Amino acid sequence: MDTTARREQWLREVAAAADAAALAALETRLLGPKGEVQELVRSVTSLPKEERPAFGKAANGVKLDVEAALQQRREQFAQQALAAELAAGDFDPTEPGPRPARGTLHPITLVQNELVDLFTSMGFQWEDGPEVESEYFNFDALNIPGDHPARESQDTFWLEPHPGLGRNLLRTHTSPVQVRTMQRLTRHGFHPPLKVIVPGRCFRSETVDKTHEHTFYQMEGLVVDRDVSTANLIHTMKTCLRVILERDVQVRLRPGFFPFVEPGFELDVNCPFCGGKGCPVCKQSGWIEILPCGMVHPHVLREGGIDPEVHTGFAFGMGLQRVVMLRYGIDDIRQFMGGDLRFLRQFPEVTR
Repeated sequence: MDTTARREQWLREVAAAADAAALAALETRLLGPKGEVQELVRSVTSLPKEERPAFGKAANGVKLDVEAALQQRREQFAQQALAAELAAGDFDPTEPGPRPARGTLHPITLVQNELVDLFTSMGFQWEDGPEVESEYFNFDALNIPGDHPARESQDTFWLEPHPGLGRNLLRTHTSPVQVRTMQRLTRHGFHPPLKVIVPGRCFRSETVDKTHEHTFYQMEGLVVDRDVSTANLIHTMKTCLRVILERDVQVRLRPGFFPFVEPGFELDVNCPFCGGKGCPVCKQSGWIEILPCGMVHPHVLREGGIDPEVHTGFAFGMGLQRVVMLRYGIDDIRQFMGGDLRFLRQFPEVTR
């Protein structure tokens, strides 16, 4: 049988295949390792040399035609199967398809956005500053002495110094933006009242555990005006916590030392995980430290170009992770940096 006759026979068999299974079996018989088409192509080696080119070309042509016929028949069966599936079911081709999955907002972003909305409604403006900060703005301008433990490498990520530029570091708090903002505004002739918030990322050389991270988020607040008092500070903090935690919480204000405020306070909230009885999250104290705050130190006001004899102010810096933990009942701060999608999918999707 010549190549033309074989080609016609195989093409008829392909066209006569009853279903996809029969077609698959036929393909194995023709194009498998020991298939009939493959044997035809290999038989060229048994011919005299002068006959091999013409026969080889014809045999390869047959193989290509058979492969094309098999592919076309497979597509026909696939179309028939799809048509049968559509006819048998209640599929509506005019109905919109499934909605593509959207990303979710990180819980820190959710709470930060709410806090920004809250404080801007109270007359605050949003400020920002660099994460790579100078020693002057991070420590000196904030009245932090040269021998303060916070300057040690076990607490701070110091960067390689540059000649003539002083030492730089990854900022340990958002407080440097206080002085940066005051200096920038007073250079342009601006005078208090001044109300700013500064959300941002900070870094400290911390031992990571359930309540501490080396990378964390803060929101700084600063108010400067005539006759600002501790009563203004307490009212602002209570308003903030009532809105963001969406419930009334028991708080306590206790003395705290921070070089850039005088007097300084620690504002704690009753631990929601144990109800004040003591647990690993609150370190068995029944309270969670959430809001260091106080009246702005005169040194800081002077560094910002403001006369402390005329104006006073208060400042606060809340850890956003701890606020989020209280808001959503999260008992391990390491979840925020873990990248576990199961954790993130618990929060609202991005809608715009």
